[in-house]
Amino acid sequence: MTAPTTTRPSSETADLLQQTAPSPRPVDAERVAALVTQLLTALGEDPTREGLADTPTRVASWWADFLSPHTSANATCFTETGVNEQLIVVGGMSVWSLCEHHMLPMNLEVAVGYMPDGEVVGLSKFGRIAQRNAGRLQVQERFTEQVAAEITRATGSADTAVIVRGTHLCMSMRGVRMEPARTISSRKGGRFRTDPVLSQEFLTLATAHWRTP
Repeated sequence: MTAPTTTRPSSETADLLQQTAPSPRPVDAERVAALVTQLLTALGEDPTREGLADTPTRVASWWADFLSPHTSANATCFTETGVNEQLIVVGGMSVWSLCEHHMLPMNLEVAVGYMPDGEVVGLSKFGRIAQRNAGRLQVQERFTEQVAAEITRATGSADTAVIVRGTHLCMSMRGVRMEPARTISSRKGGRFRTDPVLSQEFLTLATAHWRTP
């Protein structure tokens, strides 16, 4: 019997594998609090009034927590020789990020797929990858590429796929104000790019839980 093969990273995925999300510098919480005080004043508010007195500190604390760099732990892998050629899809992951164009929140629903080759990756790793890349000023397209690059490194295979559905407040509450609008982005590598049946199976499983806006 011919042993199943897994597409390894080639020149097509070399650039993807080299992608690494930059580590943000530590947040200057004291300065952020001072700037929030200035912003409240510019908006016609009294930053010393009841209800706003501690707002600058709270806002600065949130920014420091959200944008704190997190190191990437090594992926935990488990030997499972009997699962080769099986499609693994991890969906239902939802993370918050910030649009770097308007600094407004965006909610990103993430699903990933891969083909194991003798071992499987610990499931929590996928959620941590999504959270880490979301915790910064982002655009959905770059987020999708960065998650795909980390998944490819974690699995050791180019046979990976990522699909993201984003709800952007910069479109829902400003500009055209189209609350139901959703943005879809995907990145497919290896056999997910070349095998239309595998690609369609992934898309069907990955989007099955999505609710209609």
